[in-house]
Amino acid sequence: MKNFSYLRAHSADEARKAAALAGNMVLAGGTTLLDLAKCGIAEPDTVVDITHLAGLDGIEVDETGASIGALARMSAVADHPAIQKAFPAVAESLALAASAQIRNMATIGGNLLQRTRCSYFRDAAVFPACNKRHPGSGCSALGGATRNHAVLGTSDQCIAGYPGDLAVALVAFDAIVHLGERQVAVDDFFRLPGNTPDREHAFERGEIITAVTIPASVAARRSTYLKVRDRQSYEFAAASAAVGLEFEADGKTVRDIRIALGGVATKPWRARTVEAALIGKVLGPELVRKASLLVMEGAIDHGANHYKIDLAPRVITRAVLKMGGLA
Repeated sequence: MKNFSYLRAHSADEARKAAALAGNMVLAGGTTLLDLAKCGIAEPDTVVDITHLAGLDGIEVDETGASIGALARMSAVADHPAIQKAFPAVAESLALAASAQIRNMATIGGNLLQRTRCSYFRDAAVFPACNKRHPGSGCSALGGATRNHAVLGTSDQCIAGYPGDLAVALVAFDAIVHLGERQVAVDDFFRLPGNTPDREHAFERGEIITAVTIPASVAARRSTYLKVRDRQSYEFAAASAAVGLEFEADGKTVRDIRIALGGVATKPWRARTVEAALIGKVLGPELVRKASLLVMEGAIDHGANHYKIDLAPRVITRAVLKMGGLA
């Protein structure tokens, strides 16, 4: 690990000014930064500690929605009774992420800024070619072991999958990321790799995440997060789905539905084509199965990750039928 200087910020303005300097990196929970530093991927000249900034760890929920401070711990949000009631998919996505020890340390802002778990990205000594680390150097994953890589949103520059859970639920329910003076829809906050896979977030130097807000909705209140993985605990998703559902007065016709996928794309993936196919329809197993297949239009596999193309629609189907009381 590279030697670095340490700066403890005493205000958000001080943190922004320090973060704007080249070579400086922000420390919140530390579960991502320290991990990447040990891998030799992150090499900060100065670590800017924002963990003690006041007013950035609050959790507020009312009839309009939720406001979650960037320094709120994952475990605190997952265990918050009002979040569990108004946004169960958000609480479940956090409870199913990482380990209890990490959830007690990791912050909401840091969780959104976590980087891919692509083994080629994280092993610079063995795999020097990585467009996320060094733009233009190539993608070692192409032609390599691809079982955990993305099938949606990829490019010829990068096929690394987005690893997080929380962001999937936030994308489903139209959350907003607050960056001080600027606000960005969470779906726009995460960028597709395209020709610039090193730019993963719509995030400018000198900005820090201050909060995330989630608008209230009936679909958010009636929601779930389903995560399928190789083992029950401490594992990233092979495919996951955040689903929220609202019926018309007849209790059968879909008025509103929200669906987002994790584990299969280069960013949290909103399944808008599936939503459009179900809104206004009487919910039924066969309809849901057919509609769920639409999410994989345009999917590209690279051999070992082909199973995700079959798995993701099944995860959507299972989650939607569960919320519809049909499973």
